[in-house]
Amino acid sequence: MEQFESYLLAHLPMAPSFHPHYEDALHQMLISGGKRFRPALLLGVVNAYAPLLIKNAYSAALAIELLHTYSLIHDDLPSMDNADLRRGAPTLHKTYSDVTAILAGDALNTYAFEVLSNASLSDKVIVKLIRELSHNGGLNGMVLGQAIDCYFENTPLALEQIKMLHIHKTGKLIAASLKMGAIIVGRDDIAQELYDFGIDLGLLFQIQDDILDVTQDSMSAGKTTNNDEAKNSFVTLLGLKKSIEEANALASKLMLQMESFDENLQRELSPTLTHYINRHKE
Repeated sequence: MEQFESYLLAHLPMAPSFHPHYEDALHQMLISGGKRFRPALLLGVVNAYAPLLIKNAYSAALAIELLHTYSLIHDDLPSMDNADLRRGAPTLHKTYSDVTAILAGDALNTYAFEVLSNASLSDKVIVKLIRELSHNGGLNGMVLGQAIDCYFENTPLALEQIKMLHIHKTGKLIAASLKMGAIIVGRDDIAQELYDFGIDLGLLFQIQDDILDVTQDSMSAGKTTNNDEAKNSFVTLLGLKKSIEEANALASKLMLQMESFDENLQRELSPTLTHYINRHKE
């Protein structure tokens, strides 16, 4: 991932103007770090089947990271989660203003598709990738999950409704990352299997985040924690003990599924997946 990080830094969105901090705001959350989990999934699939395409795939990986970063910026706004810390740094609305944070998020959202449209891949593949990212990151995916999450604050949902919420808010972009890797290497035969795996992985990711929200302080987590009391989190509904049990069961299912992957895919994804699948146990 070091090469991808260098690629990201070399392709930061540029908007030179007389605005005093717009360009800095565009960069702040990108260069603050982050797990780069979604790009790692896409690049892992590409490296498993077509390592010569890895550099061509960086644009798609960057597009996912841009879209994910925009969602975090908007998620932290006072009108949403009202968070002060993200990726170990003050949130954009704290550093600058609500307006700057909103516009920076808007810019990263649209820049994601500009980057993807300029990828060194065939036009046919690019269209498929744009379709996948927009479907899972937009009104049928992440944004729908966020809308449900915000609307039903202080209104308890049933467990299946909470799962649906978080499959959309978190799971679909993770699932899309895996499927986009399969699209790049022309492996339509495993694209849906990877997508379905990614949905379960995203659900586990959210349960883990809910657990860590109540077991870590903000500095350790790198973001504002203990901020979900009014939210429909798994811990709020099930309690910490049952949430850990739910995470353990889903982690076991995913580890078993991962063993069914072919040798190349296991080799590329296993180090990343094993760490994240078990991160709630650390």
